[in-house]
Amino acid sequence: MSYALSSLQSKSAQWADEEPPVGATVRRRGANAEWPLPPREPVQVGRVLARFLMTFCVGVAATLAWQSYGDAAREMIARSSPRLAWLAPATAPVAQADPAALSSDQEELKAISFSLAGVRQRVDQIAAQLAAGQEQMTGDITTKLNAAEQDILDKISVPQPQPTVAPARKPAPPPPLAR
Repeated sequence: MSYALSSLQSKSAQWADEEPPVGATVRRRGANAEWPLPPREPVQVGRVLARFLMTFCVGVAATLAWQSYGDAAREMIARSSPRLAWLAPATAPVAQADPAALSSDQEELKAISFSLAGVRQRVDQIAAQLAAGQEQMTGDITTKLNAAEQDILDKISVPQPQPTVAPARKPAPPPPLAR
């Protein structure tokens, strides 16, 4: 038995920094029985990556859900517990409908609609004046262009007086050559 204990102690010293090999037996402190270790599967990268991606996707989905339904969720939480009432979204106070305020608003809307009708009528008058001025300018420009065209045609059709050409002179005879 002492041999088994010493070999176990030497093996446990070996395993202090490392994990025990697959299929080794381990004795618990103070226990008389030895139990075999369950066989270990190598860690697969695919499982680790899949778990990480699942966790990430759940987090993204929770964030998007909170952004979409956050106010409703806060309201439900606040209603469920009075201590969490501070989570409830702030609501604007609802004003009571006052009949006098409604009638004054209607009168104000009528006054605005009348003033808009007057503005529309004035804009139509200005548009008509601009159209008349544009027609007058178009007529003036057409008249001036026609006059300029006629002036050019008159100048082209009348022959220009030809200057009289002086008769050509006879060239002087060359001086005699000295021999």
